[in-house]
Amino acid sequence: MHAGKLLIAGGSAHGFSGPATAYKSAEKAGIGTARVLIPDALKKIIGAFLENAEFAPCTPSGSFSQKSLADFLDLSGWADGTLLAGDFGRNSETAILLEKYVTKYTGELTITRDTVDYFISTPKLLFERPNTTIVLTIAQLQKMAIGMRASEAITFDLDLIRLVERLHTITEQYPASIVVKHLENILVAHEGQVSTTKLAEDLPVWRVDTAAKTAVWRLQNPSKPFEAITTSLVA
Repeated sequence: MHAGKLLIAGGSAHGFSGPATAYKSAEKAGIGTARVLIPDALKKIIGAFLENAEFAPCTPSGSFSQKSLADFLDLSGWADGTLLAGDFGRNSETAILLEKYVTKYTGELTITRDTVDYFISTPKLLFERPNTTIVLTIAQLQKMAIGMRASEAITFDLDLIRLVERLHTITEQYPASIVVKHLENILVAHEGQVSTTKLAEDLPVWRVDTAAKTAVWRLQNPSKPFEAITTSLVA
């Protein structure tokens, strides 16, 4: 009862691995209760097999429609935090939905995978939003830094020290937290503070599991986001 409530949203008719993986990872991380919001198109496929599933209106192609905004906001009111776990597909109506949701919802928000791609052209909607954790790749961070006209470029050939300096600068300017993997390290940046956690082995698939853990730890420790996110990586 005291371990927090997490809403996990994502999926489309073309994929559901993100929300499913996030649900399992959140349970392992110690969430009190998790609910999953997915499009109606998946109801016949996985509805009977997923515990705590909720369904929202979808487009003819099976992605979330704008009509699902009310469901997103209603369930977010129940939750202590929300994780947008990806697999949203590429849909213009879903893009409008996510933009409206990020603007209207003011609680703890974690986003990863293709959710990030929806904001490549409008990165400040995320970076200027408080209570936000962005779990992304170097490639995604590079594109978002370009969109924000960052003073220093994010490039693939950065060594660890220079990347730490870039993350320090970005998160001094913007309230959002950043989690990114580079050179077998996962870096966490928040309000100018940066931590690096060395991986025991490289993780080619890491974003959803990491995002779920950071979401759980952050909502359980809302007054210490930097410490909570960093600790979640080694807990």
